[in-house]
Amino acid sequence: MIKWTFTALIRLGYVSLDVIGISAAILLAGHLRQAAIPQAIRDILLDWSHPFHFVFTVWLVAVLFFNGIYRLYETRRELLEAHELVLLARSFLFSAMALIALVYALKIEGFPRSVCLLTVLFSFVFLSAWRIAKRLLVNYLVARGYNNFNVLIIGAGRVGLMLAEEIHQRPRLGLKIAGFLDDFKTTADLKGEYAVLGKLADLEEVSRKNFITKIFVSIHPAGNVFQEMLEIAKIRRLAVRVVPQAFDKATGDLLRYNIGFIPVLEYCDLGQTRKQYGKRLFDIVVSLLALLVLLPFWLVIMLFIRLDSPGPVFYFSRRVGFNGREFFMWKFRSMVVDADARLKELQQHNEVDGPIFKMRRDPRITRLGRFLRKYSIDEFPQLVNVLLGDMSMVGPRPLPVAQVDKNDPRQLKRLEVRPGITGLWQVRGRSDLTFSRLVGWDTWYINNWSFSLDMSILLRTPTAVLAGRGAY
Repeated sequence: MIKWTFTALIRLGYVSLDVIGISAAILLAGHLRQAAIPQAIRDILLDWSHPFHFVFTVWLVAVLFFNGIYRLYETRRELLEAHELVLLARSFLFSAMALIALVYALKIEGFPRSVCLLTVLFSFVFLSAWRIAKRLLVNYLVARGYNNFNVLIIGAGRVGLMLAEEIHQRPRLGLKIAGFLDDFKTTADLKGEYAVLGKLADLEEVSRKNFITKIFVSIHPAGNVFQEMLEIAKIRRLAVRVVPQAFDKATGDLLRYNIGFIPVLEYCDLGQTRKQYGKRLFDIVVSLLALLVLLPFWLVIMLFIRLDSPGPVFYFSRRVGFNGREFFMWKFRSMVVDADARLKELQQHNEVDGPIFKMRRDPRITRLGRFLRKYSIDEFPQLVNVLLGDMSMVGPRPLPVAQVDKNDPRQLKRLEVRPGITGLWQVRGRSDLTFSRLVGWDTWYINNWSFSLDMSILLRTPTAVLAGRGAY
């Protein structure tokens, strides 16, 4: 009861912040366009006789209603920040449509369209701002142990270990892995920091001893095992979350709906062309703005490169891109001029698996080049490739022509989209990832692309680059 009351108070606080934000937006818009308002600005919200009072009140209620529909009054830690803003934008779109429909239905004459547009804009900014601030505060508190949950993963196989890694890399989720349950693996098989605490039949005892509040099922047990687990979870009041089978092989979105009383999960592929409307336009706008902003910085780097070692400022690497088309990828030169000719003699020192060549202390890298590569500054000229259409801001990293095996279906999958300046490879460890893991994440990205995912990767890239982990 106390927990429910606290949750209700939190939601009431969220709603109050939205009311304050929308009210402030209405008043600010009215102040900026005072000539379009027939009475005092404050009367828009407080005076029932004001001709526009009803319309703006309905607008406020509509935003609160759609925000509730999109569950924006809950703190869902697993939701990406960018996705939450996308949901807020959808809420505003539908509420704005309702506002416009109301104005036309009631035939309200003289309604100030400029005030309406400014109200929508300011409201979105204010409501986004406090949600971002809330996210930062919650992430800070959770990462320091506030309101954390002990979780148990059912299945210590590949999917279970991948899930554990994802949870470990996201302390903001507040999930502490107590261990695994598995009928076939032991702690020794994991070779890591996690332990197998027992078999599936030990769920009740293990969950009680380790104060488990959530369990993740990463396998699909046969027979009545899963049903028995649900019964135990119900008795122990455990939240059960199930990883969909073959999630990493499916394409498109995962949708949930009901046929009668039966819930159904659908792997829905809307097609890459339809899904990526606007991605190219976004790439053009962002790359053009970035080129203009970074131009002075480029001139300084170009000067330092010329002073550091003899040779050209730029290096053009022949890469394979979208649909197997070859192109020259721009980079600031970070190696000696004859680096390509010396590659063969260094092949035996390759420190990564697969066709990629990486070497921590590569003798071909110049003094300045080591700094440029550590912070990915050498990649900046690829903004030109984005502008030309060879690359995208986000996508799989393009491989050199000599390193592409067109007989490998995994590599062919990577060529279904434009390669990117940054991607999951950049934010998940860079050169520290195995080639197999790199291809796996690229495949997942292609199958699950969304604009919010791109925004999340772009926002995480500066932190990953500044950390310098896996860069060589």
